[in-house]
Amino acid sequence: MEIDDDEPLPPSATNETVASNGTPAKFTKKKHRDKDIGIYTVVNQVGEGTFGKVYKALNTTTGVHIALKLIRMEQEKDGFPVTAMREVKLLQSLNQENVIRLYEMLVHCGSVYMVFEYMDHDLTGILSQNQFTFTEAHLKSLCHQMFSGLAYLHHKGIIHRDIKGSNILLNNRGELKLADFGLARFYQKRRRADYTNRVITLWYRPPELLYGATIYGPEVDMWSAGCIMLELYTKKAVFTGNDELHQLDTIYRVIGTPDSHRWPDIGNLPWYELVKPREPHPNRFREMFTKWMSPPALDLAERLLCYDPTKRVTAAEALQAPYFTTEEPQAERPVMLNSNLEGEWHEMESKRERAKKRKKE
Repeated sequence: MEIDDDEPLPPSATNETVASNGTPAKFTKKKHRDKDIGIYTVVNQVGEGTFGKVYKALNTTTGVHIALKLIRMEQEKDGFPVTAMREVKLLQSLNQENVIRLYEMLVHCGSVYMVFEYMDHDLTGILSQNQFTFTEAHLKSLCHQMFSGLAYLHHKGIIHRDIKGSNILLNNRGELKLADFGLARFYQKRRRADYTNRVITLWYRPPELLYGATIYGPEVDMWSAGCIMLELYTKKAVFTGNDELHQLDTIYRVIGTPDSHRWPDIGNLPWYELVKPREPHPNRFREMFTKWMSPPALDLAERLLCYDPTKRVTAAEALQAPYFTTEEPQAERPVMLNSNLEGEWHEMESKRERAKKRKKE
């Protein structure tokens, strides 16, 4: 993909005049020189990924909290990292309520930052806490917002390629936004391109990639979304393999082993002979999840986790499923998160809590 250096960047964050919870911001302008990055004062670190650290920061001009993503430059010998450039280029083309908004780029003391709207939580963090329990209507809203964001991306010709809990953000108004587009790519709808299969975090990686497929489209995101849907209901990841072979085995033990009836093209995949199942497993999906999910929810999740990528439900089709259109209760955003939760919950906090628990034990 070519990068157009002449295309303008998104508008500056300085036109925001309310805090992240929707109320007028109250703040005192202070100077913390070790934490000041331009007009932004760093509050704390809230995340760290392959391509950079993420900080919560305060805009000292408006009093609005924003997220600063520091772009890693240590190993770059030829200027700006192409991965970050791709992410910026892609984010410039996006404008939808369930997709994170990039405000501007910032260069400070030789470091480059991406400035995003701030979200109070991520899904991994919020599912790890016990202060607030989502109702059925809340879970349906989160699923609907996730599929709305994916439907928008796929309509724009974009595959996210890293849908997981820590990349799904949530604010205290119950708004969900897809984030971290470092692995995202534009794709051509009529002509499938050849991509790497070393994408998507292992627990959310679809079986076709584990079988070596390199020609794929937005259906890979839909498998990940199916994993997230189950995680929302059970509060834990479902397919938790240690490596690629173990990951396939965990999938087999839930939805059974694939065969030519369920997946006609499986025998043609590059690594089929290397990783094909050694022993058959029955499909236990309904048996395992019926205590958490209604029949319409199970129907949708089963269509998301279809082995055959060509038959996997699309995001647009998912939004029209009976789970959303006819089943009660109707979707309702968890708007009172700020009054029911102490603090903010991100993957980093959940990791710290697990580390503390292990230390005590």
